[in-house]
Amino acid sequence: MKSQSVVTDLRKQIFTEIARVAYESEDILGDIEAIPYIITPDEEPKYRENIYRERQIAAERVRLALGLSLRPANKPVHITAGVANTNIAEKYYEPPLMQVIPSACDKCPDNEYEVTNMCRNCVAHSCIKSCPKGAISIVNGKSFIDQSKCIKCGRCKAACPYDAISHKVRPCANACGIQAISSDEYGRAHIDNEKCVACGQCMSACPFGAIADKSQIFQLIQAIKQGDKIVAAVAPAIAGQFGPKCNLAKIKTALKKLGFADVYEVAEGADMGCIAEAHHYATEIATGHLPFLFTSCCPAWASLTKKHFPDLAPEVSQELTPMVATARKIKEKDEEARVVFIGPCAAKKLEASRKDLRSFVDFVLTFEELNGMFAAKNIDPSTCEEDTLNTDASGAGRGYAVAGGVAAAIEKCINEYHPGTEVKIVHAEGLTDCKKTLLLARAGKLNGYMIEGMGCPGGCVAGVGTIIDPVKAKVFVDMQVKNSDEVIPPKELIETAERLTKMK
Repeated sequence: MKSQSVVTDLRKQIFTEIARVAYESEDILGDIEAIPYIITPDEEPKYRENIYRERQIAAERVRLALGLSLRPANKPVHITAGVANTNIAEKYYEPPLMQVIPSACDKCPDNEYEVTNMCRNCVAHSCIKSCPKGAISIVNGKSFIDQSKCIKCGRCKAACPYDAISHKVRPCANACGIQAISSDEYGRAHIDNEKCVACGQCMSACPFGAIADKSQIFQLIQAIKQGDKIVAAVAPAIAGQFGPKCNLAKIKTALKKLGFADVYEVAEGADMGCIAEAHHYATEIATGHLPFLFTSCCPAWASLTKKHFPDLAPEVSQELTPMVATARKIKEKDEEARVVFIGPCAAKKLEASRKDLRSFVDFVLTFEELNGMFAAKNIDPSTCEEDTLNTDASGAGRGYAVAGGVAAAIEKCINEYHPGTEVKIVHAEGLTDCKKTLLLARAGKLNGYMIEGMGCPGGCVAGVGTIIDPVKAKVFVDMQVKNSDEVIPPKELIETAERLTKMK
């Protein structure tokens, strides 16, 4: 299966080596210290100016994959410093979740206009005429922008007939819809954790792989090795992630080879959620008792609302998210089970660690991290035999993986179980769009609406922990929805939904 980029190849290699050490090593500290030399084995660098920088970056990626923070630049610290605290079978990573690796950051220009070699020194000099600050002159036969005078208005770029002026933006900052990324004193990217909602779009946007999230892959494998009963709760976005012919029944077999005891669909929790939220909308929003309903399944959207629009936070649905509802169902059935949510999302790691609400989730693993575990054990899920799946998930719940799917599922349940209710829906995808939608809601423009927010453009299929292209992923999810035996969750689920989705 073709990878998305060299950066994702490198990340997979890190996860694979960490998983291999966790599963097999008798000298954990020594084998962890050796990983950068496995990543960069030769004297010739592949991607940087020298092998020493490549190994330094690999070492920091190893730290993050272990759930540890980056090492200080001004102190001698081993890669394995602090590993004793992580070599446990409990949920663990040191906050913050998202970090910039200083040695990997290329100090990209941030909002800068620059004349390229496309400039032909034309007679019109439209760029000079358009500049309100006189920042452009002719130097050595082509236009030149004096950065000390430039106010970043972009008029010169718009005026140039040859598109010879480039607008340079920092990709990570450009991907962040809430302006949580700035520059430090050295010109490197810096994440403001007071603003950050851990959507991870900056991580996927950085072409240097300088931003990474922390993993629990090492701790999960310790739990497997010590004999804990590990149960997977798998997100609907998994459709197609491990190949076009690799269904959940095959993935279940592959997970059992890794040491998992059983597999559940998180779409079952989504079914419970959409029934409960349909009831809430019909009885509270459509009747005018409450102004609007915000869906809660996307943790980045929910965190955005609570951090940046605290006055609107009470309108976020109080139903448990599909991840938590599914985990709660698993633990009610088996108290000894330790639940691993496997999905496309980095922000779910924060949701699972919330102190204000028991999440019932012990570990969070992305598809990307799971792929590394499969590679470490030489398992190809697409070639595995199909195991038996015990699931009652409907197409509505499975559709949660794509933008608009949550609201569509709730609307179907409203139409079926609350006929005659007028349903008004708006959905936002990407934090920039989400922020605009929240501003409209605050202004009273969306009263009576069910408002779905997705932190990633395209929905969960575009999460930063995915393996395949989001457009292809959506096709697989749509097929899974279409092929489901049930279109919406049955009426018999209403009582269970009321019990399992309520916060305690």
